[in-house]
Amino acid sequence: MSVAKTAPHLFLSTAHACSYLPGQTASTLFIDPRFPVTPDLFGDFNRRGFRRSGDLIYRPHCQNCQACVPVRIPTEPFIASRAQRRTFDRNRDLRVSAAPARFDAEHFLLFLRYQNARHPGGTMANPDPPTYLRFLVGRHCDTAFYEFRLDGALAAIAVVDHLTDGLSAVYTFYDPSLSERGLGTHAILWQIQEARRRGLPFVYLGYWVKDSEKMAYKTRFRPLEAYRNGRWSELSET
Repeated sequence: MSVAKTAPHLFLSTAHACSYLPGQTASTLFIDPRFPVTPDLFGDFNRRGFRRSGDLIYRPHCQNCQACVPVRIPTEPFIASRAQRRTFDRNRDLRVSAAPARFDAEHFLLFLRYQNARHPGGTMANPDPPTYLRFLVGRHCDTAFYEFRLDGALAAIAVVDHLTDGLSAVYTFYDPSLSERGLGTHAILWQIQEARRRGLPFVYLGYWVKDSEKMAYKTRFRPLEAYRNGRWSELSET
């Protein structure tokens, strides 16, 4: 990890309901939010299994569970499956452009539609604009909102952090009426392609939880690397 003049304090949250496994409790290790994290230091934490939610840089740290496994896609050896190739071909009519990581009413309305359709009653089902931005945008990194447009209409947004060794997939939301297009999968395939174009070796996907059905899609990207015991290695299990 990059050397800082002072090391950041780490704090452990109290136990709370697990977001991934029903009936389980979880604890979160997080960096002191007051610490001035540079983009390089943020990348170092990312390579060590931390993620961010807004400005908060965190990692699950549960006493009796290690189910949350950080995963990333090595971009050079990645080979799309037949189904993934079909998804990519289905979406060749989309046009992608980068937008600044700031409030945009069109983005926000799409986010609301997505949350209400895909996660009704969830913690982000009815956010106000400041809450929405605090969730997606952080001050420690270079973030872009990549717009995917169909005939000019906004179809999806991929929120992506730019790191020195790759792209980090923060969050993707899309028009629920276009669910048959597989826009979530397409956004990851596009990020792999974009990382390759930039000469970057990895796309970081956050945490994979073996027994969480909503995390299963991550294992469809092969090869996939997992961070365990302080090192990255290929994930063999599914």
